[in-house]
Amino acid sequence: MAIQKILIDQFLMLASQYPVLDVRSPGEYAHAHIPGAYSLPLFTDEERKVVGTAYKQQSRKKAIKIGLDYFGVKMRPMVEEAERLVLQLNDRSRQENDPVVLVHCWRGGMRSAGVAWLLDLYGFKVYTLTGGYKMYRQRARARFDEQYQLTVLGGYTGSGKTSLLHELQHNGYKIINLEALANHKGSSFGALGEKPQPSQEMFENLLADALYSMSRVAGNAGEIFIEDESQRIGSMNIPDSFWKQMRSSRVVFLDIPFEERLTYLTEEYGKFDKAAMVNAVIRIQKRLGGLETKQAVNYLLENNHRECFRILLKYYDKYYEKGLAARATDPALVKKINCSTVDIKTNIQNLLHEKITVQ
Repeated sequence: MAIQKILIDQFLMLASQYPVLDVRSPGEYAHAHIPGAYSLPLFTDEERKVVGTAYKQQSRKKAIKIGLDYFGVKMRPMVEEAERLVLQLNDRSRQENDPVVLVHCWRGGMRSAGVAWLLDLYGFKVYTLTGGYKMYRQRARARFDEQYQLTVLGGYTGSGKTSLLHELQHNGYKIINLEALANHKGSSFGALGEKPQPSQEMFENLLADALYSMSRVAGNAGEIFIEDESQRIGSMNIPDSFWKQMRSSRVVFLDIPFEERLTYLTEEYGKFDKAAMVNAVIRIQKRLGGLETKQAVNYLLENNHRECFRILLKYYDKYYEKGLAARATDPALVKKINCSTVDIKTNIQNLLHEKITVQ
């Protein structure tokens, strides 16, 4: 068998069928990686530092010798881990005469070449990524410059937009859930109940991967629903080019009465830890105002979540109105849908009844 070097587009196509092994160090992988890739590090973070220092300060040959010292004792465990992954995944790679794996490092250099040689020697069919993870990042960033047929799902806070996205997906529509990718719901309370946010780079990788998945369904044609968001979601930033496209796309605005949204928010957030909610209120005190902050915190301490959220909802409604007025969308592209309550089943019927989707 021969190791095959392939370009990024072919690599991503095969990645949907076969295991991707990221042989960079654990720290590099933890910071950001190709979504779905498995960490199979050739060197630890410290070993990578030693090899890199030897390469810069001594010679390439010296660095290779040091690397071989580290690599030798890891050969059998790496082969066994690759075998375990193939068996665990139960995908097409098990159906081939020779199990298939995809391997990459940072720039498609010695690390991926070394691991590819080992796995090829053992009997795997191995593909390596020309240009490595660096090339993947170039392709991921380019993904944001492509044109998509977006429909932005808008509405004041508490309109159940995220739940509606899930229902649209359940009904076969293409969606991008930015809050799920960012592990954050966008507001000061957005981190409650969520996992830690990824790095900015990993968030971009996840978004690029989601867009790639949508494009594989029907090219870049076909409507994609996406929730109206600020450019910043927690500590994540939506890439500029994609953000500008969102801001110039048509908007479906769910117009739901204040009291209905207040009830929804009270049920949604009233279950969280009181101290965490108090801290969330305090984080926006400069914009909320001293008196309103004090009143909201006092209501929380008294377990009067509804009146606390009443204060916060008025603030977020004003904030959203300001953002809606500033967007680049032609007013004619904003479609308002009157909804009497935050009921997902009813509201998706209202949405589809208005025939706002592109056929």
